[in-house]
Amino acid sequence: MGSLPADRVTKHFPFSVVGVDYAGPLIIKDKKGRGSKSSKCYVCVFICFSVKAVHIEVVSDLTTNSFLMALRRFAARRGKPAKIYSDNGSNFVGANNKLKDFLAFIKSNNADISNSCVDEGIEWHFIPPNSPHFGGLWEAGVKSVKSHLRRVAGNASLTFEELNTLLVQIEAVLNSRPLSPLSSNSQDLSALTPSHFLVGRPLTAIVEHDLTAVPSNRLQRFEHIQQILQHFWRRWQREYLSELQERKKWRSNIGDQPKVGQLVLIKEDGQPPLQWKLGRIVKLHSGRDEITRVVTLKTEHGEMQRSVAKLCPLPNQSPSAS
Repeated sequence: MGSLPADRVTKHFPFSVVGVDYAGPLIIKDKKGRGSKSSKCYVCVFICFSVKAVHIEVVSDLTTNSFLMALRRFAARRGKPAKIYSDNGSNFVGANNKLKDFLAFIKSNNADISNSCVDEGIEWHFIPPNSPHFGGLWEAGVKSVKSHLRRVAGNASLTFEELNTLLVQIEAVLNSRPLSPLSSNSQDLSALTPSHFLVGRPLTAIVEHDLTAVPSNRLQRFEHIQQILQHFWRRWQREYLSELQERKKWRSNIGDQPKVGQLVLIKEDGQPPLQWKLGRIVKLHSGRDEITRVVTLKTEHGEMQRSVAKLCPLPNQSPSAS
């Protein structure tokens, strides 16, 4: 595996260097109620190289003008990027029917988009042909959006306003994920998130009732959007926790054992969107084989014991002096 590109490990302001990709198509209605007409729209996802923050824009079609308008909206709220990285059209050879329109858009508009960005003082970089792994950072971000969005909202007919509300809330969910502890202080139970770089504090959601089990035909339109968000949160949260909790074959004692002072995410069902339960390990409970399978955690609500299988250590931690 090669070294990370310089833009991934150099300090930048958030969204100074970004990767961009499309997801979709999604179906939207032009108005509520009967007599509405349906049309396609797409999701444009910007991924920050330095802090892995996500920004989502809705675009009405696959044209250069629509993308440039999305880029201007992005720059107006996040600041003008210095560099943009994107896929090369030939990465989509053999793509399914849903991506053929996007393939044609990329191939036919590469020059127009890059020239327009040059006029704005933005460097545009295309990754090599047939090398999608060069864009792994933004591919992972787009996957997080489109794979679960397709499952939870694939058959929903939303207006532009409703879809935009849903995607902005999904953006907040993705930017709330813990990246690493804020400090090594054993009393500090907070974690660093992409939102710290954007707004200076963790993102929190407005309290909503759990609507996941309520039939859709009994919900109002806004409640239906919140139900889709809650379904997305539950699916994506499990996926993210599984990525943190690397599992190995249970044939040997190889692997990182929990350590006192580590900040961990606690896997619990029923957590509302943007709420991550964090705890510090204060005591290890080892068996006769000297392998730790249960630990005592300090949380905001007191101490508790949990199985190691229910814990997801955050990366970039060193054991405490204690």
